[in-house]
Amino acid sequence: MPAKVKTVWYCTSCGNETSKWMGRCPACGEWNTIKEAPRERASSSRDRSLVGLSSPKPVSLKEIPVSEDSRMLVGNREVERVLGGGIVPGSMILLGGEPGIGKSTLALQIPLRCKGLRTLYVSGEESPRQIKLRAMRLLRKEDGEMEDNCTVLGETLVDNIIKYAQELTPDLLVVDSIQTIYTDSVESAASSVTQIRECAARLLRLAKESGIPVILIGHITKDGAIAGPKVLEHIVDVVLQFEGDIRHSHRILRSIKNRFGSTDELAIFEMTGSGLREVENPSEILTPMHDSTLSGVAVGSIVDGSRPFMIEIQALVSSAVYGMPQRSATGYDVRRLNMLLAVLEKRAGFKLSAKDVFLNVAGGMRVGDTACDLAVVVAILSSNFDLAVSQGSCFAAEVGLSGEIRPVGRIEARIAEAARLGYKEIYISSYSLSDDLRNKPHGIRVIEIKDIAELCRSLFRENR
Repeated sequence: MPAKVKTVWYCTSCGNETSKWMGRCPACGEWNTIKEAPRERASSSRDRSLVGLSSPKPVSLKEIPVSEDSRMLVGNREVERVLGGGIVPGSMILLGGEPGIGKSTLALQIPLRCKGLRTLYVSGEESPRQIKLRAMRLLRKEDGEMEDNCTVLGETLVDNIIKYAQELTPDLLVVDSIQTIYTDSVESAASSVTQIRECAARLLRLAKESGIPVILIGHITKDGAIAGPKVLEHIVDVVLQFEGDIRHSHRILRSIKNRFGSTDELAIFEMTGSGLREVENPSEILTPMHDSTLSGVAVGSIVDGSRPFMIEIQALVSSAVYGMPQRSATGYDVRRLNMLLAVLEKRAGFKLSAKDVFLNVAGGMRVGDTACDLAVVVAILSSNFDLAVSQGSCFAAEVGLSGEIRPVGRIEARIAEAARLGYKEIYISSYSLSDDLRNKPHGIRVIEIKDIAELCRSLFRENR
């Protein structure tokens, strides 16, 4: 009789192993994530090591050589800025995002735009012919002819991937995707927790020993988290999240974890017929594109990462037809919208409880900066009064529960961005600027307000 296969219960969220099934994982606290799988075979100590350095010796921190100019450029300034100036040799980068968002396109554009970067592109989802067809579609006229700097490998066995990477010694290794890669040393199906953990560990060992940077493309779950064990995000050096609405053309690349730089940076791309285009000035595509007499529109100054830019807020206020008033927000937190409506009703006396309120952030963006509160309030009041707000006005302040206008951070950068884009005036909190900054010329009219009542008197009195 064949030997009985030993199984183990593991959590699909964090990879924690247990001896029996449980409704809730004791490690991460997630419910209904415990699954049964065959126990992986024991492997050698070298295979189980993450770094795999033979006979490591202690080295003084002072004696470790470090080069400041060792980062690799990838021919994409937006990606380089998110990474902190380029790719660090020997690092591992995890790129996650929804299906069809453009992860493979972004990874393939790197060798196409950077001619001198020898790249090994490993695909477990597409054939080499499919990758060639996409590369021909992404090749622009200014890029010239396709160079012979990108080698494509259609393989899913991690041992073969490591073997070819050691033979070719490329400058960059791209694995698309980590969920399709497997190893024979683990008795479980590809994309399982143990397979992802073991394959990622072996690729990390390759990166640290050879100095070849590795980009792993990862799938995400329905909850928006990167599929696989949480240890996958722990062992990599950089975690990048590619976000956006596939119904819109704009994409956002933000850094969730970065051991070599700041996580405050983000990059904005536009999906075109020839691939992802870098958007160096996102304010130009997110600002108003309509008639100046249209009501219910206001422009807010927000900061996402370390970059300030202007964004258009659209609101529609109408009488409730079906009894219960509707509250709907696209790209904005509907709970914060309800809070602002309650502040307008309680503190400012505007009767909005019997009206439908619809809010939209133009361009398919999602806003989490509280500095957008004032622009939301202005858009709602503009639609309620049916009075248009001047296109030369923008807003940057938070609204408190007492109706007061509160200051926000990096106000100088917001004012400078508004002045650079040609706005005539910006409304901020009266507590934002110090006396020294208040007397400093900004190139734009700065209007300081302290509460919503003063905002209405300053903004809508002339239009009444």
